[in-house]
Amino acid sequence: MATSNLDQQGLLGSGGFDSDTEDDENDSSAMSLIDHLEELRKRIFMCLIFVAIGTIVAFIFHNNLINLLDAPLPLSANSIGGAHGHKLTLSGLGEGFTVAIKLSIVFGLVFALPMILYQLWAFIAPGLYDREKKHAVPFIIMGLLLFAIGVTLAYFILQYPVSFLVNFGADSFNELISANSYFSFVAFFLLIFGAIFELPLVLTFLAMIGIVTENFLKSKRAIAHVCLWAASTVLTPGADLYSPLFIGVSLSVLYEFSILLIHFVVKKDPEDALA
Repeated sequence: MATSNLDQQGLLGSGGFDSDTEDDENDSSAMSLIDHLEELRKRIFMCLIFVAIGTIVAFIFHNNLINLLDAPLPLSANSIGGAHGHKLTLSGLGEGFTVAIKLSIVFGLVFALPMILYQLWAFIAPGLYDREKKHAVPFIIMGLLLFAIGVTLAYFILQYPVSFLVNFGADSFNELISANSYFSFVAFFLLIFGAIFELPLVLTFLAMIGIVTENFLKSKRAIAHVCLWAASTVLTPGADLYSPLFIGVSLSVLYEFSILLIHFVVKKDPEDALA
C-alpha cells in the first residue's frame, strides 16, 4: 500500500515535471539563441526594406532635396561661378552622382526611423515588464517628434554657421565649395541637432533603470547647465555666435523637460520620495 502510494506520488511528480517542462517548451517567450538571431535577422531585413524605399524615393526627387538643402548657402559662395552665384562645384567625374546617392541614403535612414524604432521595441518587448511596455509606444512617438523638431530647428539656423564659414576668408580667398563637403557638413549639422533633442528620452530611460533619479538631476541642475552650454560650443561645427546659443538654450530646455518627464513617468522609490 505504501509502495503504491509512493508510486502514485512518483508518477504524479513525474507527470508534474513533464507538464512543466512541456509548458516551458511551448512557451512562446522561451526562445533559443538561434530563434533570437533569426528574429533579429528578420527585423533588420524589414528595416533595410524601408531604408531602401526611402532611398529610392529620395533619389527620384534628389534635385528638389539638393535645392532645399543648399538654400542656406549665401550668394557670395562660389561667386566666380557666374550668374548662378552660389552653385556648388564638383571635383570629380562621378561626384554629382555620389552626392545624390549619399543624400538619398541619409533621407532613407530618416524615412525608416519609425520602422527602426518599432522593430527595436518589438525585439526587446518580450523581455520587458508590463509597466515598461506601456511606455514604449509613447516613447517612440515622442522620440520621432523630438527628432523632427531638432532637425527643423537646425535647418532654420543652418544659415548662420554656413555664412560665417563662407565669409570668413572672403577678403583673401575665392572659396570653391564642393558639393560633397557642403552636404556632408549639412547632414552632420542636422543629425547632431536631431540627436541632441533625444536627451529627455535618454535621461528618462536612465531613470527607469535606476542610474539617475529626479532628485539627483535637480540637485545637479547648476552643474548640468554649465556642462551643457560648454558642450554646445564643442558640438557646433561652425564658429558663429548663434549656433552655440541655440544649442545651449535647447539643451537647457530639454534638461528641464527631462526632469518633468521623469516626474510623471518613473515611479519613485519610498526612500527617494522622502529625500
